[in-house]
Amino acid sequence: MRRVVVTGMGVVSALGQTAAAHCEGLSEGRSGIGPLDITDIDRLTVKIGGQAKDYDGTARFSRSELSLLDRCTQMALTAADEAVTAAGLELTEEESFRAATVIGTALTGMGTVDDAYRTVFQDGKNRVHPFVVPRLMASAPCSHISMKHGLKGPAFTVTTACSSANHAMGQAFQMVRAGLADVALTGGAEAPLVFGVMKAWEGLRVMTRDACRPFSADRNGMVQGEGAAIYVLETLERAQARGATILAEITGFGMSADAGDIVQPSADGAGRAIRGALMDAGMDASEVGYINAHGTGTAANDRTECQAVRAVFGAAADGVMISSTKSMHGHCLGGAGAVEMAAVIHALKNGVISPTINHSEPDPDCDLDVVPNVAREVAVKAALSNSFAFGGLNAVIAARRFEG
Repeated sequence: MRRVVVTGMGVVSALGQTAAAHCEGLSEGRSGIGPLDITDIDRLTVKIGGQAKDYDGTARFSRSELSLLDRCTQMALTAADEAVTAAGLELTEEESFRAATVIGTALTGMGTVDDAYRTVFQDGKNRVHPFVVPRLMASAPCSHISMKHGLKGPAFTVTTACSSANHAMGQAFQMVRAGLADVALTGGAEAPLVFGVMKAWEGLRVMTRDACRPFSADRNGMVQGEGAAIYVLETLERAQARGATILAEITGFGMSADAGDIVQPSADGAGRAIRGALMDAGMDASEVGYINAHGTGTAANDRTECQAVRAVFGAAADGVMISSTKSMHGHCLGGAGAVEMAAVIHALKNGVISPTINHSEPDPDCDLDVVPNVAREVAVKAALSNSFAFGGLNAVIAARRFEG
């Protein structure tokens, strides 16, 4: 099995329009969550979200390009461009055939869907934009990234609700490690902050109206967010041969299915995915210094996740830091794991542990070191990224600080 490293990272989120800006927001413990600026906001009960308000696709794409690109795809392309530039990635024609594109998303073109529904049902028109279908396809971000960067190897979209991005990055990692590809652009994207999606999530009654407070005893729900994060993965041998800067090494990937309930999480299922990632990485739980939690801020998820960590780590759980950056940028649904992988790389590369902000009251059911409110400067050698989705679809990625 070949070693797989990260050599490029691009991020668009409520915290910033670049990876550096996003990580700066994480270091500051800054909240990107605030009042939403969307159509029909007055008809919503939940009026907040992690909106990337400074992101303007018209400043990055031509009018003809925008006719084909939903906001989700726009952000994915922007993040991919940054990742490729940061990695200094250049491919020959022959190399392009072994370059994969694997992107995770849960909903994709919701802005396009919302607009088309308004056109037909609210405005009473009988025609919609001719590119509605290519704009809303779940595979649109993947296709546009592969076309923009000339990646002609395996290309596909993974959609497993809120663990989509982790499943996508895990599949890309496995492909490069096993020799099915030498390079991969992978990550996730989501742009769900439109009236129809927000109204649907209101119906689940899992949304907070004020702030996301993961692991805090007074938590009362999740906050929707939008964003994209794309990474360049390649073999260690290839990265070193071209003198690339290595951000981190991906070492393991674990998956599991709860096979239980469509919405209720399972500590057993989550725990099996965590164990799987550790086993795949050949990593002992005692080596892990940081876990980026799924940490949605709902009563059930946070309690269950802490139970899973306790079950897997045993006594070592008291020595691991676990935080939820969703408290700052919101829950990016299918893109969540990708946006949150930046916090894992930030911890491994820069020794900065992102905090769980808005934490006001310890919860006995969440009795781990949740890094409340303030970031820490702590060198860690190994970290995990957790994603647990509706339907019991769990995906955990293990990574190490690259030391040669």
